[in-house]
Amino acid sequence: MTTEVEESVSTPLEAGPATYAPEEPGGDVWVLNLGPQHPATHTTLRHVLELDGEHVLSCTVHIGYLHSGFEKLGEHLNYNQYVVVTDRMNYVSPMANNICWHHACEKLFDIEITPRCKAIRTIIAELARIQDHLLCVGAAGLDLGGFTAFMYPFNAREDIYDLFEEICGARFTTSYTRVGGLMQDITADWHRKVKSYCTDVLPRVIDDFEKLLTRNRIFVERTKGVGYISHDDAINWGMTGPLARASGVRRDLRKDEPYLCYEDDWDGKGTSAVDFKVPISRLGDCYARYQVRLAEIAESIRIILQLVNDIPAGPINVLPDDKMALPGKDEVYFSIEGLIHHFEQIMTNRGHQAPVGEAYGANETANGELGFYLASDGGNSPYRARCRPPSFINYQCFPELVVGHKISDVIAVLSSMNIIAAELDR
Repeated sequence: MTTEVEESVSTPLEAGPATYAPEEPGGDVWVLNLGPQHPATHTTLRHVLELDGEHVLSCTVHIGYLHSGFEKLGEHLNYNQYVVVTDRMNYVSPMANNICWHHACEKLFDIEITPRCKAIRTIIAELARIQDHLLCVGAAGLDLGGFTAFMYPFNAREDIYDLFEEICGARFTTSYTRVGGLMQDITADWHRKVKSYCTDVLPRVIDDFEKLLTRNRIFVERTKGVGYISHDDAINWGMTGPLARASGVRRDLRKDEPYLCYEDDWDGKGTSAVDFKVPISRLGDCYARYQVRLAEIAESIRIILQLVNDIPAGPINVLPDDKMALPGKDEVYFSIEGLIHHFEQIMTNRGHQAPVGEAYGANETANGELGFYLASDGGNSPYRARCRPPSFINYQCFPELVVGHKISDVIAVLSSMNIIAAELDR
């Protein structure tokens, strides 16, 4: 757990789980399907509610509407090819998935990536966190009827799509990272565009958004005291990310198990880790989760601005002599050595024969701890690949959270949890 003393983003408030007792036990109970054909369930989540009037007596969740087979695909694709699958897991912030997958691969291969690669990965990881949080806080207003509140952060997300498109050529399915590095280097003025976005565009958008929603009476009354999770329950349920931190759990892998630029001496020159705080609340309700995410956006901006002006020079990939990273396209097209290197990597996979063993790599993503467990038998692809998606773990408490609430509160709770359906069906 972190030892740093973080500031709470909200003051403690007496709260507890919703309680409701039917006037006539065993009376007129009826069943309602909430989803999957419902805008707030994203057409992939089904909740079978038992109701007494408007009050929820029980909730049974059904997943499996995507049938992705993500983990099984990991056994048939090599360590670079599988990155395209990670884009489809959390499609709201795919860059974070790319980074985490190759973070686990590099632990398996025992590879130390270059300082430049670490800085770039840290910046895009925080941009992905902002990207995810912007959609979540915007949807928190949209799902409760505030369409205007959705447009402010959603427009700001478009700028992040533009930034990602500039460095990898794709807006949605990025597939940017590689074993030991990145697909290609950032453009010459990319860092200036990132800085402008974090200093000029995003703070103004967030300020306008907060004025619109944070003290909105309807939004506050619909979220405060709703979907309460206690500190102990959050730990017992295995929750991570904003859901846990909104209930007072001081856990953040960037602090507790630092990686990339979150660890000291990340560039081998004694450079200290980036400075940031982990927002904590003790309210444990939907409103607290909303506040924590807004506070995390501000901390992500701090992290990016510490790095964006001092991205180390040098290569983005491990040395070509290591035969791990793919060569650049200019080498492939204009040198026989680069062409042979590329052929060996893609056609024969000689450079990606992992040592026999296993590894688990985890990152702190927007929804919590995203981890990949890899088992290798020495081949070109994992013998087993397993994923620890935060949404899958966080979602398990949903049926308990909504009992005692009304139907309209079910939407507020689901929105505050930011469940990504593709992380459930693996």
